[in-house]
Amino acid sequence: MNKKIVIPLILVIILLLGGVAYLFVNLTKQQQENKEMQELAALDKKEMENEYEQFARQYSEMKTQINNDSILEQLSQEQLRTQQLLEELKRVKSSDAREIARLKKELATVRAVLRSYVLQIDSLNRLNQNLTEENNRIKGQYEQATQQIQGLNSEKASLSEKVAIAAQLDATNITMSINKSSKKKAKKMKDCKQIVVSFTVVKNVTASNGTKDFYVRITKPNNDVLKKGTFSYEGKNIAYSMMKKVEYTGEEVNVTTYWDVTEYLSAGKYTISIFADGNMIGSKAFTFD
Repeated sequence: MNKKIVIPLILVIILLLGGVAYLFVNLTKQQQENKEMQELAALDKKEMENEYEQFARQYSEMKTQINNDSILEQLSQEQLRTQQLLEELKRVKSSDAREIARLKKELATVRAVLRSYVLQIDSLNRLNQNLTEENNRIKGQYEQATQQIQGLNSEKASLSEKVAIAAQLDATNITMSINKSSKKKAKKMKDCKQIVVSFTVVKNVTASNGTKDFYVRITKPNNDVLKKGTFSYEGKNIAYSMMKKVEYTGEEVNVTTYWDVTEYLSAGKYTISIFADGNMIGSKAFTFD
C-alpha cells in the first residue's frame, strides 16, 4: 500500500482512539461527580426528615407539660402541620431540587415557630419560679399568672434539649455577585475575576456564642465545586469554596466572603450552600450569562 496513504490513515486512527479515551475518562468523571451530588442530596433530605420527626416529638412532649387549652390547641395545630410536611418530604425524590428547596424553607419556618414556643414556655417557667419567691403581700396580684403556668416546671435536661434544637442558625439574604475588578462589576461570567457571596445570620438568643466557622460552597453549572478545602458534614469530608471565622453573639450579623477566580467560568446556574455547626443553614441558586 502507498506510504502516502498508510501514514495519514494511521494518524487518523490514533486520533480517533485518543478521542474515544478522552470521552470515556470525562464521562467516568462526570458520572462520579453526579453520584457524589446525589449522595449529598440524599443526606440533606435524610437530615431534613430527621429534623421534622424531632420537631414533631418535641411538640408531643411540650403538650404533656402544660394545661393551658389555648396553648395546647396551638401546639396541636403546629404538630399536625409538621407531620404533614414530613409526609410530603418522604414522598419527594431527593433529585427534585425545587420541592426540596420549598420544604427546606418550610423547615426553617417550623424551626422558628418551635423556637418561639420553647422561649415562651421557658419564660413562663422562670416567671413561675419568681412568683413562688414573692412576698405574700403581692402574691395575690399574680394569681392569674400562677394558674396559667401550673405544670410548666420541666426538667433542666429536657429544656436544654429543646433549646439545642431551636439553637440551629439560619442564613438569609444570600447574594452572589461577580466583579471584573475591585471597583467594577462584571456583566458576564466569562469576565469575572472575583466572586462575592454575602449573607445574614439571623438573631438567635438560644444559639451558643463564640467564634464559629462558616463554610460557603459554590457549585458550578457542571456540578463541579470551586474547591479550596474540605470540612466534615454528615460523617463525610466535602469540598468548600470559602471559609470565614465569625464571632457570633446571638445578634444578627452580616458575613461577606470572596473567591478570586483563577479558571474559566461558564455561564449558567451557580448554587450557593452555607454550612455552620455541622448543619446546612441556607442555600440559593443564581444564574449568570
